[in-house]
Amino acid sequence: MYYISRDLERKFLKMSKFFKAVLVIGARQVGKTTMLKHLAQDQNRTYVTLDNLQARDLAREDPVMFFQTYKPPIIIDEIQYAPELFPQIKLMCDETEETDRFWLTGSQQYAMMKNVRETLAGRIGILSLYSLSQSEKLEIRFEDELDFSLSVLQNRQQVVPRNDIRQVFEHIWRGGMPKVLYADAEERTEYYEGYINTYLMRDAAELGGVTDALRFGKFLICAAALLSEQINYKTLADAADISQPTAKIWLRLLEGLGIVYLLRPYANNALKRLTKTPKLYFCDTGLAAYLSMWPTYETLMHGAAGGKYFENYVVGELLKGYSYSPSKVNMTYYRDSNAKEIDVFVERGNFIHPLEIKKSANPDRREVKKFSILEKASVAVGAGGIVCMSEEPIPIDAHNCFIPCNLL
Repeated sequence: MYYISRDLERKFLKMSKFFKAVLVIGARQVGKTTMLKHLAQDQNRTYVTLDNLQARDLAREDPVMFFQTYKPPIIIDEIQYAPELFPQIKLMCDETEETDRFWLTGSQQYAMMKNVRETLAGRIGILSLYSLSQSEKLEIRFEDELDFSLSVLQNRQQVVPRNDIRQVFEHIWRGGMPKVLYADAEERTEYYEGYINTYLMRDAAELGGVTDALRFGKFLICAAALLSEQINYKTLADAADISQPTAKIWLRLLEGLGIVYLLRPYANNALKRLTKTPKLYFCDTGLAAYLSMWPTYETLMHGAAGGKYFENYVVGELLKGYSYSPSKVNMTYYRDSNAKEIDVFVERGNFIHPLEIKKSANPDRREVKKFSILEKASVAVGAGGIVCMSEEPIPIDAHNCFIPCNLL
């Protein structure tokens, strides 16, 4: 099968030379195992998956015997099923100064992540992998880190094909799961049906204690209907016929399984009356489009939800790009009690880069006037603009541009 190079590879290889163990977290089927096996092709590295019940039982009951059976250097898949391994991995890390010994994959379940960080502090690097981005699908590599400056945008413009709304929505509708990359509509439908029933329902039961598959299915469908909106727990609870506390637990579970991403609101003491409610996005828009029963990318593109899916796509591309880049950023959004909203703040270094998102090739340039709110916040404002369907980056003023969405 043809292998698509992942943007995380650079960071993963760098961290594996620095740490004794590296954990790659993310949703099922996004390509974690495929990437690690590809990178291990020329190495004598043991592989074991804890989806195998015999290996899982051994890991839980006798971690010492487990590592006598499966010797480092090693890839351990689905490590969340046997947190009992972490103390033994710590002991084995402390026995040697050798790096690159343990390559692990798993979901970012909160109990497990707390266990990992407490047990293996200083010994493990933790990285996130998501489904394929648009640039990964097109096998495009950007040399410059994204700072939204006109010069960086123009450099990126040199290596991408012309922005195309049909191509963007085909990507949104299909999603980025490697398995559906070349699937037709019927195969895609069967894939997502199986993904929900095989992986998602099983993990929800085993890792989250969810016993009512029917209500959980309704909860998933309602969550997909509310993408790119502020979370409304009452709506989610009513749709699934569950309590609001249960809705909060289930949404936290979906976040931990890498299915949804919650964009937190910006917080600043100088700006009063800011919302405290996160916004809900799906890490893979193909799964959301399947749950909402959009039959083709054309119907989604022209439908009432097209703008919301475009916003989810942009937030997802930003999330993926910055997760794999050298720089650490914080992504938030702005909304106050007067319902003034700015779609995304990218906090990078000491600067905030404000972004609006519009499914248009020629959005209203006056949208950037709302960025003046930041003058009250006593923060440095960096380059920003309107992420849209324009075909090339065009300056709006000294700090902002029309930013083609395919340059993210």
